Amino acid sequence: MTVASYPQTSSPQGRGRTYEDDLRLAHVIADQVDSMTMSRFRAIDLHVETKPDQTPVSDADRGAEEFIRAQLARARTRDAIVGEEFGEAGTGTRRWIIDPIDGTKNFVRGVPVWATLIALADGDEVVMGLVSAPALGRRWWAAKGSGAWTGKSIASATRMHVSGVDTLGDASFAYSSLDGWEERDKLNGFLDLTRECWRTRGYGDFWSYMLVAEGAADIAAEPELELYDMAALVPIVTEAGGRFTSLDGEHGPWGGNALATNGRLHDKALVYLG
Repeated sequence: MTVASYPQTSSPQGRGRTYEDDLRLAHVIADQVDSMTMSRFRAIDLHVETKPDQTPVSDADRGAEEFIRAQLARARTRDAIVGEEFGEAGTGTRRWIIDPIDGTKNFVRGVPVWATLIALADGDEVVMGLVSAPALGRRWWAAKGSGAWTGKSIASATRMHVSGVDTLGDASFAYSSLDGWEERDKLNGFLDLTRECWRTRGYGDFWSYMLVAEGAADIAAEPELELYDMAALVPIVTEAGGRFTSLDGEHGPWGGNALATNGRLHDKALVYLG
């Protein structure tokens, strides 16, 4: 299976590059990858190994990343690629950052909360992100300056906006687990924040951040993440009107951890987690 070599275009006003063609390419690739990963989800012969960092990896993870890399190498010959399973290739200033299956532990246990993450960074800015969760029947995406959207395709989509909640007492806080907070000696601050919030739920992984972008949750945070875990999430949250930083307040996915909010609550959450 191959995809077309989509052109890369600049804005007609000449004020810089737009990324709609890259976004369309990501959708085409995700359509193919969804079919591949769903065919391995809950498969009896799924092969799972443990990586040196003690996290699981399946044949579906590796197969999906190999496919994405092959299509990008064909369609975006000058761009670099960074992926969870096979590292970095190429030296271009534009970098595609991919996580073939975010939520592998869910995937291998038959839990439908997992997704393929595809992002594009242009220099130090992540300018496009797509999250596709076929077992949930959901997809989310955004490109710089184009808003954040959810739906089954570009032609059938609903624009997303973060919530207007501005007090912690009315906020819904989505998180992944407690272990990382304790390991980073931030568990007390984390627990204090949960006590201040109206509602807390451990949705985990990509889903917490997509709920923030949709306005269904107001805060999402994790204490330890890799670049490929976060890159695709950043433009979706920010184009929906929210903020995405590290726990130190650094914008974007570069700090090794994440805090995403509707913007109104960001500084308040940093008091507890930063």
